[in-house]
Order: sequence, then C-alpha cells, then structure tokens
Amino acid sequence: MPRKRRWVPNLEDEEQKSSHPENRSVENLLPTQDGKGDACSVTSKYFGDEKMKTFRLGSDFFNQPCISLAKSFLGQILVRKLPDGTELRGRIVEAEAYLGGEDEASHSARGKQTERNVAMFMPAGTMYVYQIYGIYFCLNVSSHGEGAAVLLRSLEPLQGLDTMRHLRNLRRKENGKALKDWELCNGPSKLCQALNINKSFDRRDLASDDEVWLERGSEVLGDQAIIAAARIGINYAGEWAQKPLRFYIKGDKCVSVVNKSAERNST
Repeated sequence: MPRKRRWVPNLEDEEQKSSHPENRSVENLLPTQDGKGDACSVTSKYFGDEKMKTFRLGSDFFNQPCISLAKSFLGQILVRKLPDGTELRGRIVEAEAYLGGEDEASHSARGKQTERNVAMFMPAGTMYVYQIYGIYFCLNVSSHGEGAAVLLRSLEPLQGLDTMRHLRNLRRKENGKALKDWELCNGPSKLCQALNINKSFDRRDLASDDEVWLERGSEVLGDQAIIAAARIGINYAGEWAQKPLRFYIKGDKCVSVVNKSAERNST
C-alpha cells in the first residue's frame, strides 16, 4: 500500500496511461444471475425497466482469501448513493491484494495493528479508507485472513458520469484539461474523488452500508481475461514489490497501469 510522502503529486500524473480498446457499453452489463446465496435482490433505477434486477453482494462474498477476493472483485459493480439520492456506478477493473502478515507492502505487515489500520482486522467486507499525501483517499476492503485487505484501484464508469466529472473537477486546477470518461476513475484516489468517498467511510460494512455497496456484475471472467502483475508504488517492500498481486481485466481502457510484460507472459 502506498506510503505517505512529503511532496504532493498532481493526481493526473499518478498513473501512466496506455491505449486500449473502447469501453463496453452499459447495455452489455446487465445482470444475469439469480441472486441466490450471498446476493440480495434489489430494484435498480439504473436499468430503467423495473423488471430488471441487480443483486447486492452480501457478507459471504467478502469472506474469502485475499487473492481470491481481489480477483472476484473484477467485473463487479461498485455503487455510491449520494445524499440527494443520485446513484453512481462503476465496474471494478483493477484491484490489489495485501495479505498482511509477512507481506511487507501491507499496512498490517507482521501483524501490526494501529488506530489507522484497525479496519484491516475487522470482519471481511469492512471498508478501510486511508489518506495519502494528506489530501487523497484510497478505498480498501478487508478479506478473510488476519490483517488482509484488497485495494480497489480502478473503475470503468457506468452511471452518473457527469456527477463524477463534477466531483473530480472540484479538486483539480482551474482550466485543466477536460477529463475523458475513462480518466474519471482510473486510479485509487481518482475513484474515491469521483464517488466522493472519504475517511468517513472507514470501518463501515460494504455488505450492509446504505451509501456504498457492491452489486453483482453480468459477466463471469475466466482466467484468460485477468492479468496478474506487480503492485504499484511499493518499491520499499523488497521482494514483495515484485509479487504478482495486482489483478486487472485485460484490454480494459480504464486500467491505471498496463504491464505489457505480464500480458505477454499470460498468453
């Protein structure tokens, strides 16, 4: 997990950009599963037709080992409900696993528990929101395993893009370059800005919260669609810096940083 630094970078330069195929249309992301097990059926305005259903993922989904959870996040829909009732949605396309224990890149390495990272030791599905550079936030979700959590790195925006753009622009320099759709949430702090997620969400339960939750995506991704690569911004972590614990959907334009070497090795 990125450490605090004294200098404050421009968030637009936080991640490298690369070329990918065009985004999938929203119409191709309708849910197809029946909501049994760990998912709860709820009606969503997002799909227009009241007969359509989305399915909120419950605590059983989050209660799995960290690496498995990181992969399982890919393709699911993160939803943020604002105070005025506006719902923002984005498809998760990139996540990183932080295993706790011997993982030197984790805030909970060697079992270290502090006031800051206590959410990592709470039940699976607990949100861990921390601040970097004193101004930006990152959203993590605890998994099964002592001190383990998954960092949500990038979303493909689906609903509420104008609101996301407004929220991003509130924290950008005036007269800055207009944000393209795929730039709205292509980094951990960018997605928190676009969804207005801050420290107030720390230690809250993603499985039951009224303002942010996870809905089941329409597509089950096969192993061939997922790239495993080194995590970002953890050069201090020794051998752990190179472990392939970052997972992203191959070919999605909203991925923050593409690892071409990992993609070649995956074929």
